[in-house]
Amino acid sequence: MNTATLTKLDVTQVRADFPILETVVNGRPLVYLDNGATSQKPLSVIRSQDDYYRSSNANVHRGVHHLSQIATRQFDLAREKVRVLLNARHAHEVIFTAGCTASINLVVQAWGRLNVKAGDEILVSTMEHHSNIVSWQLLAEQVGATVRPIPITDEGEIELDTYRSMLSERTKVVGIVHVSNSLGTVNPVKQMIEWAHAVGAVVLVDGAQAAPHMRIDVQAVDADFYTLSCHKMFAPTGIGVLYGKESLLDEMPPYQGGGDMINTVSFNGTTYAKLPFKFEAGTPNIAGVIGLGAAVDYLASIGQQLSKGDTATMAENLDAAFAWIEHHEAGLTKYGMKALADIPGVRLTGTSPHKAGILAFTLDVVHPHDIGTVLDSQGIAIRAGHHCCMPLMTRLGVPATARASLALYNTREEIDRLVSAVEIVREMFT
Repeated sequence: MNTATLTKLDVTQVRADFPILETVVNGRPLVYLDNGATSQKPLSVIRSQDDYYRSSNANVHRGVHHLSQIATRQFDLAREKVRVLLNARHAHEVIFTAGCTASINLVVQAWGRLNVKAGDEILVSTMEHHSNIVSWQLLAEQVGATVRPIPITDEGEIELDTYRSMLSERTKVVGIVHVSNSLGTVNPVKQMIEWAHAVGAVVLVDGAQAAPHMRIDVQAVDADFYTLSCHKMFAPTGIGVLYGKESLLDEMPPYQGGGDMINTVSFNGTTYAKLPFKFEAGTPNIAGVIGLGAAVDYLASIGQQLSKGDTATMAENLDAAFAWIEHHEAGLTKYGMKALADIPGVRLTGTSPHKAGILAFTLDVVHPHDIGTVLDSQGIAIRAGHHCCMPLMTRLGVPATARASLALYNTREEIDRLVSAVEIVREMFT
């Protein structure tokens, strides 16, 4: 997509879709830069929740009555939309969970218990979120396996030569984040997966921070498992996705027992439902799933404004949307990194040229929590802490960082306000 097309859509048009951005905090217009924790929701997603509860609230896959049929159609359609979003081969490879953490734990317990044995090795990167470390540690303790950390460079990139040398016939699984929640680094998952597959290992990709920023193609990268934290990509909280290759999901036992995941039940033995229902026990987060479908629709609508209009497919509209998002956010990230680096005493963390939407930093002797508090007084929302990445903080030699995380609705003017507020912090504490 050429530059002229990418600049066709103005960010002010996008901001109008998010009512919360009109909020005033401490007498100042809100600058929301905590999107890595959760993104804001467009009005269409908010309305989808209200519409479901007002007009079609019923359980799915169980009822023959009118409301249940409507809810079931919406629920199943959302699964197909996610299939398109991920370019999965089959809709039944899309499993709805409570979130990215739940998706990882499902893989660890259902696939890991079946396949990881004493003496096996599990490789995870030093930049992983705790959910992709601790879950594997629990399994390793249970079966006698070993979790080995993949080192990173000072710039926040995987040491690829070291990673490749760590792979062996003992490597059973690799857990790797697609985009670091603390650094913004975009990892070369396609290459890493190829090398892991060469030694017979299975790869789980944590896509929580990738989904809001880039077009994902699970077939192109050949991911075995891929997880989504949907509230970070403009959908409601409490809903996640696990993509898994059909062949792997078929072999895995159910993770939880209950309604909808069974075929037959008796005290002589139980048989289980086919994919995807085998892994979706109990009443699901129906409203959340419908809201997720609305979020995918919203992203596609952005692309529709940039592509072929009504003649484009959802996949083509998503291609166009993410081309615009990547272009817009890349400009903001570059602008913000330079502006912050010019402030005396600021140390940037995560300086890889391959990064998405994260501005993380420390400031002299000022604790990041104090930075966050002062910024809040200026109406600016950021995240301060270890970001569920304590091993990464140890590697960086800091207890915590301040993190401004971007989304498609952020602007250069908001970056300017961030920089001005950090200057205020510096003056207050020095």
